[in-house]
Amino acid sequence: MGKIIEPSEAEPSRVERPEEEGAQPQPSAAERVLDLRQMTDARVSLGRHGAGLPTGAQLSFLLDHARAREAVWTSVDRAALEERLAVAGLDVVHVDSMADDRSVYVRRPDLGRLLDPTSTERLKELAGGKGCDIAIVVADGLSSSAVDLNAVPLIEALAPKLGELGLTVASIVLASQARVALGDPVGEALGAKLTIVLVGERPGLSAADSLGAYITYGPKPGNPDSGRNCVSNIRDGGLPISEAASIIAALVKDMVKTGVSGVALKAAVAKLGTSGV
Repeated sequence: MGKIIEPSEAEPSRVERPEEEGAQPQPSAAERVLDLRQMTDARVSLGRHGAGLPTGAQLSFLLDHARAREAVWTSVDRAALEERLAVAGLDVVHVDSMADDRSVYVRRPDLGRLLDPTSTERLKELAGGKGCDIAIVVADGLSSSAVDLNAVPLIEALAPKLGELGLTVASIVLASQARVALGDPVGEALGAKLTIVLVGERPGLSAADSLGAYITYGPKPGNPDSGRNCVSNIRDGGLPISEAASIIAALVKDMVKTGVSGVALKAAVAKLGTSGV
């Protein structure tokens, strides 16, 4: 017959020991969960009600989903953007991709990468065969919210830094129904050495207003994505605009020095440093 273990005979490892004097109290599970939720916008530790989510979490999900859909299907306010850029003393030119409308743009990504012929001629006429160092393209991409909220403040923060590098910047290009690669034919038509495409990133359920900056040296149609550098998640709650502007300017400086961009940039910068140039 088995022996009944009394509490006084319990194994030492199972006996709760009082906290040592001066030791810091450990956070409870609830406190650790709260800390995690304060560090991320992701859906973590939502709780549950029976087998489902609490009502508040479910309503929050539906609201964020609606915001994401709205960001994709709502058009960028181009008139407001142009007005704000004009106040900042920046000229603007409008261009369109080969995607006729939003529905075509979503279904045919390839057309969003092609510049329509009328826009090409407009840019060539604007360039007048002179060329420039940098072309900045504001593309609606997949989030009008990102462009409306973040594009102008980023350009305002970036322009002085590019000026300090002694680089000439063409008129700001506002591109409609545009993908990242549209910056290649735009840069080629303007005779730009380098393009910076500011584009609304695909919205998620934790952020529908993220702006991405794609920088390409030697823009021309057919450039692979590996030839670009990306600075992403530029938004309130993500990468601050001032910090993003500094990162972009640093990348531009390295590209101008090395003549390359994309995955080859890091090695080119390292080689330049070891050569003593």
